[in-house]
Amino acid sequence: MKIAVVGIGYVGLANAIMLDQSHNVVLVDVDEVKIKKINQGKSPISDSMIDDYLGNVSKDFLATKNFEKAYKDRELVVIATPTNYDVDNDSFDTSSIEKSIQNILKVNKDCMILIKSTIPVGYINYLRKTFKFDKIYFSPEFLREGTALYDCLNPSRIVVGGKDQYAKKIGKIFKKLSLNRTAPLIFTNELEAESIKLFANTYLAMRVAFFNELDTYAIKLGMDTKDILDGVCTDSRIGNFYNNPSFGYGGYCLPKDTKQLLSSYKQIPNNLMKAIVDSNLTRKQFVANKIIEKKVKTVGVYRLVMKSKSDNFRESAIIDVIKILKQEGQKIIIYEPLLNQQKSIMTFDIEKSFKKFTNNSDLIIANRIDTKIKPYAKKIFSRSISDEN
Repeated sequence: MKIAVVGIGYVGLANAIMLDQSHNVVLVDVDEVKIKKINQGKSPISDSMIDDYLGNVSKDFLATKNFEKAYKDRELVVIATPTNYDVDNDSFDTSSIEKSIQNILKVNKDCMILIKSTIPVGYINYLRKTFKFDKIYFSPEFLREGTALYDCLNPSRIVVGGKDQYAKKIGKIFKKLSLNRTAPLIFTNELEAESIKLFANTYLAMRVAFFNELDTYAIKLGMDTKDILDGVCTDSRIGNFYNNPSFGYGGYCLPKDTKQLLSSYKQIPNNLMKAIVDSNLTRKQFVANKIIEKKVKTVGVYRLVMKSKSDNFRESAIIDVIKILKQEGQKIIIYEPLLNQQKSIMTFDIEKSFKKFTNNSDLIIANRIDTKIKPYAKKIFSRSISDEN
């Protein structure tokens, strides 16, 4: 089958590589830098499996900006463009999806269109009515940054919003490529598929918020957080995952998906959904207050990325903590190798030398601790108690 995948983010790239195992796939994007890297066999995102595939496996995996050529004669077009949360509209910004569909239908009205971007509940029905085109479907992704290709090849489940012949065809394509032979293939109506993604990520955010509030409780009463976690999480009903305390949940998915789901609850009674969002704000304020209490001259921020093995600091909790510290007049320097081409960010100096960074920081705050920073444990303020993300 000839397939086009729109969007060179971790979702689009992982899905494109997986589909390329058995199909003719072309990537489409407007970012010429990303396109150039792909065509040179290099990954524009941090993911070791994607690096290996592009560098050693595929020799004909191509990306292009020419959508007319890319979409023509394709049987399936997968859209995985970003849908950032728009605070003013209290909803996802889905304009990139709609622009993509406009471009697709200009040259190809016989294909199936599959949305992999995260979308609001009811959006597929809106698209079908708007474009007067019925073969638009949604399949939520459950990928982690840094391990996107692995997760794509080893899904816990495959969900497709739709029950007609085209939805079944899409489901079979993804099922056949799955290395997890026991992964269930679930067909639902469109609204249910859209809801599954938002509720799944909001539940994960709830776990993060819960264990962060456990950590806050332990700090205030002078208790050992790890001892409490060990005793609580050995219960098989609770489990030892998503329980490593942090400065707050962050990243590309959890903050925006929780806000989108809460927005959907406007006319529906709820307490928990609002509490999850509010808890994350409370946690970041609490962490900032603990740092301010140290009364140090210079706070060094070790990495802005949300977790180890990530190249992303969108919606990273530590950035919100920094903003609070800034309001209190705290002097801050930042060490972030991803920003080596910049001199500053948010008016704060970026220190390119790790040695100077550690020497000039009276206190180092780190959402996650890696081997590079571990030797400076006496200077570090972090709530992380393990190497887990």
